[in-house]
Amino acid sequence: MNQILVNKKVYVTPKLIRKKRFYKIQFIVSVLMVCILTLCYAYSDYDKRKDESMSQDILNNIYSSNNQSSTDEENLPDDTLVIALNEDIEQVENESVDNAKQVVDKFDTIYKTPKGTEYKVDSILNIPSLGINYPVISECTTELLKISLNKFWGCEPNEVGNYCIVGHNYDGKDIFFGKLHKIQNGDIVELEDKTGRKLQYKVYNKFIVVPTDVDCTSQITNGQTEMTLITCSDGGKTRLVVKCREI
Repeated sequence: MNQILVNKKVYVTPKLIRKKRFYKIQFIVSVLMVCILTLCYAYSDYDKRKDESMSQDILNNIYSSNNQSSTDEENLPDDTLVIALNEDIEQVENESVDNAKQVVDKFDTIYKTPKGTEYKVDSILNIPSLGINYPVISECTTELLKISLNKFWGCEPNEVGNYCIVGHNYDGKDIFFGKLHKIQNGDIVELEDKTGRKLQYKVYNKFIVVPTDVDCTSQITNGQTEMTLITCSDGGKTRLVVKCREI
């Protein structure tokens, strides 16, 4: 009975007050840390996608040039008959050469990173099954890897040898090589070179290697035209390698 009538203040000791205050501060700090980490993650994702958008601007620049040359032909009515007279054959041939040169000129355009580093586009990689479509920059640096795929090693695009391309995967995000782990043997990979020529390759192997294993970049292809796609896996501890061969 006496215990029931004891005032609550008897149990609220200075030690207990300090503990409650400590737990309250700890809770507030934890909430703040979660908020800060969430903001950092959101900003990091925004920063990566902002850099990636530069690669799409490059593609738009190249494709807009290619599409412009065929606009007049596409706008003709379906029943229009186009006749090239003998004296116009040379002019038609010259226009074809000019269109091809226009493609090369676009690949020879010098672009700049936000830091002012100059670079050029070497080819365009397209993997229809994964929705991957990016320009391949002609050299490989940490700065350029933030913008698009990079040529890591090898021959010229669509030539005999082993054309090696590297790209970030950002832990499975839907940019660059984020979905490359989903590719399967038999999938088709397309590569467009500076002349506008597009070749199709078929995936014939996919495997994991340690970062120091560079055998996949070998140029010994027995006279065949091959392409190797490389990205990080297992949080950067290993590398995913995809081997492709021209059909």
